[in-house]
Amino acid sequence: MMLLDDSLHIIMPIKDSIDIAQKAIEAIVSNGYMVHVYDDYSLEENAKRLDQLATQWGIEVIHIKDHLDHPSPNYRWVLQQARRKAIDKKQHLVIIESDVIIQPDTLNRMLAKVEEGVGMVAAVTIDENGEYNFPYHYLRRLRYRFINRQTIATKKRFSFCCTLLTNELLHKADFQQLDPTKNWYDVTISHWSIALGFRNLLMLANPVLHFPHASRPWKRLKYTNPLLYYWRKITQKKDRI
Repeated sequence: MMLLDDSLHIIMPIKDSIDIAQKAIEAIVSNGYMVHVYDDYSLEENAKRLDQLATQWGIEVIHIKDHLDHPSPNYRWVLQQARRKAIDKKQHLVIIESDVIIQPDTLNRMLAKVEEGVGMVAAVTIDENGEYNFPYHYLRRLRYRFINRQTIATKKRFSFCCTLLTNELLHKADFQQLDPTKNWYDVTISHWSIALGFRNLLMLANPVLHFPHASRPWKRLKYTNPLLYYWRKITQKKDRI
């Protein structure tokens, strides 16, 4: 299989949950791709384990604490750094979350969808039973609408679970303008892409395995105890998108 990693700048933000993160990294490097891991203030033992993986697999690990004196999450800084590097190298930016396991052909299939006018390409997420799960669980209700349609253009917001941002989009979307009061930016950038006239493509037949919120277990309260989740979200100003 011909790998096109020179066209892609692949990043993975990580905060602890090192076991699933290691599997996510291995799924990338085992297929010949380079990944740039941004360690967002993981516990010391987990940061050291990432350094061991860097030696073992040749990945790049950036410990954010060596660059920023700002508590996690630092997604805005990560996106700004990654955008600059991707533009400098004339690459597309691929964001793979640390709770996502890609397939051997996931990235090549995403790259094949890149053409002029495409802003973002996302692989749909599934659970271990093969069912659509967060953040694309809404497709369960709409499945009948997409029979025989392997890729759809959509104005719905994307998650960064496994998403490619084209070099064309990176040139037109200024990440310096990302709101510093927010924690996450998938909604913002999805909307920017549409507003700039791009098409966002969701690949229904290119699924990746997703273990939602593995790196931030408190977010699972949204499903088990929504009242407590929203209380923490409001009072502790968490999960701002």
